[in-house]
Amino acid sequence: MPNSSPSLDSFHDLPTCDGFDVVQPVHDAIDTFVPFGDSDFDGEEGIWNPSIAESAALLAELGQGHQIQPFSSAGEVFDTGKTFLKHFELDPFSSFCCTNLYYPFSGLNDWEMANFLLRSKMSMAKIDEFLSLGSVCTLPLSFWTAKELRSRIELLPTAPRWNYRIITMSYPTKSPAILYFRDSLECIEALFNHPYYADHMMYTPFRVFTSAERVIREFSEWMSGDVAWRMQSKLPPGTMLCGIILSSDKTHIMNMCGGKVAHPLLISLANIKMAMRNKASSHAFLLNALMPIVEFIHPMHRICSVLEARLFHECLDIVLQPLKVAARIGRMMSDPAGNLRHCFTPLAAYIVDTPEACMLACICGKMSPVTMASYKDFGDAFQHERHTGARTLSQLSRIQCDPNDVERYFALCKDFRLSGVVEPFWRNWPLSDPANFLTPEPLHHWYRKFWDHDVQWCKNALGTPELDFHYSVLHPIVGMRHFKDGIMALKQVTGQAQRDMQHFMVAVIGGAASRDVVIVVRALMDFRYLAQAPRITSIIQDRIKATLAEFHNHKDKITEEGLQRGAESSSALNHWFIPKLELMQSVALSISELGAPVQWSADRTEHAHIEVIKEPASMTNHQNYDTQICRYLDRVERCRLFETATRLSTLGNADDTHDQDLAIEDDGAEDDELNMADDEDAAAILKDIWSSRCSVPDFFSVAEKLRAALPGSIPHPAAELFDIPDLRGALADYLSREGPHAQNFHSFGRQRHSPLGAHLPFSDLQVWYKVCLQQKSYHNSSSLEPVFTINACPPNRTWKYGHHDTVILQVDARHEWPASGLTGHTVVDVRLIMCPISPRGLWLVWDDRLLVYVRQFDIVPQRQADVDLATGLHILKRATR
Repeated sequence: MPNSSPSLDSFHDLPTCDGFDVVQPVHDAIDTFVPFGDSDFDGEEGIWNPSIAESAALLAELGQGHQIQPFSSAGEVFDTGKTFLKHFELDPFSSFCCTNLYYPFSGLNDWEMANFLLRSKMSMAKIDEFLSLGSVCTLPLSFWTAKELRSRIELLPTAPRWNYRIITMSYPTKSPAILYFRDSLECIEALFNHPYYADHMMYTPFRVFTSAERVIREFSEWMSGDVAWRMQSKLPPGTMLCGIILSSDKTHIMNMCGGKVAHPLLISLANIKMAMRNKASSHAFLLNALMPIVEFIHPMHRICSVLEARLFHECLDIVLQPLKVAARIGRMMSDPAGNLRHCFTPLAAYIVDTPEACMLACICGKMSPVTMASYKDFGDAFQHERHTGARTLSQLSRIQCDPNDVERYFALCKDFRLSGVVEPFWRNWPLSDPANFLTPEPLHHWYRKFWDHDVQWCKNALGTPELDFHYSVLHPIVGMRHFKDGIMALKQVTGQAQRDMQHFMVAVIGGAASRDVVIVVRALMDFRYLAQAPRITSIIQDRIKATLAEFHNHKDKITEEGLQRGAESSSALNHWFIPKLELMQSVALSISELGAPVQWSADRTEHAHIEVIKEPASMTNHQNYDTQICRYLDRVERCRLFETATRLSTLGNADDTHDQDLAIEDDGAEDDELNMADDEDAAAILKDIWSSRCSVPDFFSVAEKLRAALPGSIPHPAAELFDIPDLRGALADYLSREGPHAQNFHSFGRQRHSPLGAHLPFSDLQVWYKVCLQQKSYHNSSSLEPVFTINACPPNRTWKYGHHDTVILQVDARHEWPASGLTGHTVVDVRLIMCPISPRGLWLVWDDRLLVYVRQFDIVPQRQADVDLATGLHILKRATR
């Protein structure tokens, strides 16, 4: 397609362009062909001794005993660059900020009012109405209308600036193709330089081993994978990788806008740790472009699809051109600390669903986007040869036809199973290969497949009424969704709902479906469970391969029983033409190549559509959505960056004054302590601006504060209320065994020795109907898990027999969950949570101990193992004396 743009006068219904730059990128700035073979990725492995601070941070996150091998001579600091505040001072109006930090506003109060109104989602009419109130008119504001307010916001320091370009097409369309975009390299520089990510930025590839022998690898971040290591080996010494993450997917702008659709392109940085990058509140994914969605005028629907794919690749070429230049020659960029580093920008990952992945790989829809498998090979139990970018470019070079003759060109592409795209956007992007950057995508490839296929197999095996009944009678657990009406009648099934179903599916069908069907479903469940971990060792990697092999060994039972059926015809199918099934074969390899697959899930990027598309669209007049979305995001980002800069500047000015006072009073003050306090204050400011207001509570710190608090007395006839006749005898046995010692662990389940009416040295119990518990993450002990609730309610109108939860209880201090499994633990039903209250004037050693009355479950031994071989679960029965 030609690259020339028509004049703006050629169209009459274009959006207003105030505040945008009209640019004409040089399309042929990059004309170097980059080979995609893997043979030239071999680099020398070196040992580099990281700093004490870097080693301490990594070991604190990974755990003691791990060995870290960073790439030698990578990520070096070349000079002093510019910090976030230095960039802020380069603004044309920074001279006015010397006397008034909040210019163009009159002061702090004026700025706070403006910031509140701009981010309150009020319309311009509502803002005018608010500013006209009598009580507001008495305030010394510098603006009195919404238009004046927005004009002042336009004077604030800007984020990466929005541009637009009209794309000329060789085939007619019903509307002009207008691309709205920002400089992609400026977006990456803004992320790389932002102080909020200072403690979450990685500068060099590394390898992690679980022991000093360096036998077992552990994979987590993209920088821990082999692809990043090989890329770094191709770069000059001292330089560093800035891995680019892209994501695109069509999304409905609003539910009530006549089916209007947007196609956003998001961009992020793989150097930011996944825990921070994938937080919705971290704003680590920026809107880079709004891709044009046009309707081509052509009688053949398939040719229209080819033209749409060509348009998409051409737009990506325009938007990503600065990153391609930086990937070829590098770019000096400042990190959050203001250190200047020589950065190269290859494409690390492109997060998309399966149809868009095929479009990006330039192959037809009945092929795998990452391997040479066709739709007839999707059910094979092995991974096919990888479909590299070099192979695709070689095939395109053999097609001798005018690309503008779309029908004939597409006919020739069919011989190579290509889609008809002439110039893939990645063709001249160094170190970027679709076989690498098209990563596994858990949301669509795993969880959507569970709903589309696994659930349907179970429905066909049990029947819809029976499957819904099994889900409806499950015990409700606080924190997990309870499907009281079953699952098959759900209207909208989100990714979270699919995860909630997976918690119970194996137990739901166990004993109801045939043994081989249960094994098939359980094997895929094990695959998803193991592959979603944020840290995966090479041992777990082998187990992931084994679970997939187990599925293939038993999958024929699904077709034999007629459980694989067409979505529309409902007729039995005897094939496995499931693209997501073939993509699962690439997961194990991608772990060692690209790190943990969970970091490439579309959950975060689809949630970002709310922030960058749906919310801005709701603030428009429902005309020219793209233009107004860009303007809204520009205002919001200006406000957020201005607030960050002013608050950090205020903190710095206060610190300078404080340092001068200390220098006068005490020349020997400890600078390290002051610097640490300054860093903590700056981190608190950044967290207040950029983090979510709904953070996970820390019950561990709360418990420390309450450890010395004395509980109040709440007397209860507990034995009668909770229907526990032997409560007195159980407490008496406990006290007789413990004596003057109060231990955290003791054996139980013995025969009762004390009578039911045994005497107790107390008369009151403090009773809890529920308690909130919290654990630390299994993969990262410094990360807190969400709070969950354990119920122990007595019988009432809602719960005839009480509301009791089943838990795993530790009974042996020598064994820790979950490393020990059930060894040293037992499964119990919590009936009563209590604490004895010492009589007045008397303190007993156990009166600050939280006690639970439980009923134990015994594990039923199986013939060949402790667990049922089909479900992989323990079989329990209530223990009896």
